[in-house]
Amino acid sequence: MRFAKNRLRTAAATATAVALGAAGLAALPATASAATAGLNVQYRTSATGASADQAEPWIKVKNTGDSSVQLSGVKVRYYFKADSASATYRFACSWAVKGCANVTGTFGTLTSPTATADRYLEIGFTSGAGSLAAGADTGDMQLRFYQASWQPLNQSDDYSFGASQTSYGSWSKITAQLAGNTLWGTAPAGNGPTDPPTDPPTDPPADGATLFDDFNYSGYSDPRISANGWSVRSNSGGPGVPGATWAPENVTFSTTGGNSIMNLETSTAGTAATTEQTEVLTKATKFKNGTYAARVKFSDAPRSGPDGDRLVQTFFTINDLTAPMADNYAEYDFEYLPNGGWGEPANILYTTSWETYQADPWVAVNQHTESRQSFSGWHDLVLTIDGSSIKYYIDGQLFGTHDAAYLPERPMSINFNQWLIDLAGQTSTTARSYDQQVDYVLHIKDQVLTPAQVATKVNAYRSAGTTFQDTVPSG
Repeated sequence: MRFAKNRLRTAAATATAVALGAAGLAALPATASAATAGLNVQYRTSATGASADQAEPWIKVKNTGDSSVQLSGVKVRYYFKADSASATYRFACSWAVKGCANVTGTFGTLTSPTATADRYLEIGFTSGAGSLAAGADTGDMQLRFYQASWQPLNQSDDYSFGASQTSYGSWSKITAQLAGNTLWGTAPAGNGPTDPPTDPPTDPPADGATLFDDFNYSGYSDPRISANGWSVRSNSGGPGVPGATWAPENVTFSTTGGNSIMNLETSTAGTAATTEQTEVLTKATKFKNGTYAARVKFSDAPRSGPDGDRLVQTFFTINDLTAPMADNYAEYDFEYLPNGGWGEPANILYTTSWETYQADPWVAVNQHTESRQSFSGWHDLVLTIDGSSIKYYIDGQLFGTHDAAYLPERPMSINFNQWLIDLAGQTSTTARSYDQQVDYVLHIKDQVLTPAQVATKVNAYRSAGTTFQDTVPSG
């Protein structure tokens, strides 16, 4: 993320192998009677409006058969109409009797769209959910989903939505399958629930050493920030405009949609003396291989004043450059430039893996992936580092894979900052300010998680009321 000017472009190649298996069928003994399998889905919602910030399908699944059912074999589908062809959605579990860590949610597209459904949310269970005895139900599952952009949802044309369902009742517009067989409900016309979800759920891995922070603080001077291992930067220096101030008082905290949010404000009136940048970083450099994740809101437009400054909004890991071109340097960046910069004329998002660099004369050894489009709004950012590659994901989709040559040799810190490349993008002396927001940060040491597993971990922390945990050892 530091002093990025010229970037080396190298191609990354990946290979995928798919293994197929087969299972045999066994006939029942002649004297045995086949068990009767049955499921029932009960549904209610507390988001009853035709327009809502998020859908809230609260669900119970009941075993109406005469033998026990393993919940890991049960799939439940809630059908809805996407608000636009490009809309993307996020799933969350607010509370569940079986535990939110044992409930998964993935989205798929119907092969035969109708006027009231072209997508579905598929709810599944991990092995940790256990079994459901005959006649028993799962108990309350308070589920929700929302647009990744946090634009309001139009529920009025959603097949499975029931505005009048304010208390639990059987609901046939939600389907339930057991081992691939539909045992409850009716799918939208022409759509049997046989298509696999676009993001298949996977069981979360065993717990590893973890840093999780929901940024639930009162302000930049809250003593818990330092106690929890964070530093709100105030010292001078790069990156950014020479002579600018790093202003800790411009790091603030608020609550939005039930979640605590950290806001980094950067402001200027067109001179170095009026430029204030922000950065929050871990005091310890103890993070290396594993999974890094954060939910970050990038902004294209200033909160106030004229637009156009060459701004950098980031989530990254880094260690110190011990000498120019030192081969034990490491840095891995998500960098969004809403107004361009570094020779780019408009908004661009970079993910960059660094091997080393020297500042003067400038030499950079890195690999990066970029996308020239707006990324304004909330985004789920995931970075994984193992012994063979570095992978970057944005909103659940693989964005870039970088080579083993760029793997870290030493541990790093975790950082968020927002700064100005220069003052040439907007030369006005009218004051303006920009916001970058952060919902949470997560690191799992030495384990590679999928984006779906990251969401499951975060949901589990929030369901348990955990706002901070750090079990990652020092050194």
